[in-house]
Amino acid sequence: MALQFKDAFWGDGFTSNIGYETIVQRINEGRRTCKDMEDLLRMRASAEEKYGKELITIARKAGGLYEICTLRTALDEMKKQIENIGNLHIQLSSLLKAEVKRMETFRELQKEQRKQIEVAMEKVQKTKVSLYKKAMDSESVYEQRCREADETEKTAKKVQASSASTPKQIEKISAKSKQSREAAEEADKQYASNVEQLEVIRQEWASTHVSTCEMIQRQEEERVRVMRDALWLHCNQFSMQCVREDECYENVRLSLERCDVGDDIDCFVQLNKTGSSPAAPILYRNYYERDASAERNGKAGFVGGVMKKFSNLLQMSNMSGSKASINDPVGPAAGGYRAAVYASISEVSSPQEVDQYTAIYDYEAQVRRLQPCRSCSGLICGFIPKHEDELSVSVGDVLVVICQGEDGWWTVQKNGQTGFVPGSYLGKQ
Repeated sequence: MALQFKDAFWGDGFTSNIGYETIVQRINEGRRTCKDMEDLLRMRASAEEKYGKELITIARKAGGLYEICTLRTALDEMKKQIENIGNLHIQLSSLLKAEVKRMETFRELQKEQRKQIEVAMEKVQKTKVSLYKKAMDSESVYEQRCREADETEKTAKKVQASSASTPKQIEKISAKSKQSREAAEEADKQYASNVEQLEVIRQEWASTHVSTCEMIQRQEEERVRVMRDALWLHCNQFSMQCVREDECYENVRLSLERCDVGDDIDCFVQLNKTGSSPAAPILYRNYYERDASAERNGKAGFVGGVMKKFSNLLQMSNMSGSKASINDPVGPAAGGYRAAVYASISEVSSPQEVDQYTAIYDYEAQVRRLQPCRSCSGLICGFIPKHEDELSVSVGDVLVVICQGEDGWWTVQKNGQTGFVPGSYLGKQ
């Protein structure tokens, strides 16, 4: 059987109130513990709310937008579950705030209940102390009056026994003795009355003390029970939070189980493949070992053909004439100049295919090529002067391609004029 406050908290002296003060101190300490519990739950609720909001922010700001296929699905699931966990923490914060309000209500209710009994206890305690002091004072007066009466009676007896005493003296001392005795009897009555009143208030105080101890013990038991249940609920809430978070992460794990490396690689290849084989290798070709007949028939590459033409032009720079017009008949020429420079012009007379192209760069007709340009940091780009068998074109000009020479120079027709232009300056319509 549990111990009772009413059997263990009495004072040593009649006016001692140490038992009541002890239990009052206990309930004040319990009230502070309730406040500490409220602060703990309030701070934890604030932390949970802040953490939940941060998780939601992290989930919404997380990247992974450039990922594909099954790994993208797993990343999206992870962000989704992180946001769900953040919402769970915010919900937990709301539960903790509700528990804080419940604790505050409980504490205020106990405070109102104690206030009534504490007022009654303090009142009866003050009355008891006051009557005790009054009774003690009346006891002192009573004892003093009794001593005075005894002395007066002794004196009266002596006077009466003396032969020298006159009747008047005897009468006077007898009256004084009677008055002293009457005063002692009156003090006795007052003292007895005060003791009776003190006993009444003592019994009232004892009854109030017992009821106060019982009420405070019930409050203390309830407070301990409520705080124990609150802590228990607090632990259950966090255990449930952990279980729910684990369920969220289990969904992520299931998504990761469906993540297949091979499927992701195949998906990337199917979406972004650029070719199934590498480009052909660049073969080495010795300039001096090329077939001279292939060069004359336009079989040489663009750079080789241009360099050959430029070399021949330098050799013929002392001649007074220039290249024959593209419209002149093709035939042998002195020094082999015409055959060497424009060996493939004979194809103009019998074009196999007529296509329309558009100029994508500006080009001015030129003779000498490979002239370095100072404005382009040494790059080969601009040439001078013009020549009548080449055509100048501008961006957007529509040209009819008569022949595409393998040396890079194409035979084209523009506005009734026929001539050569670089094929790299043209684009298919």
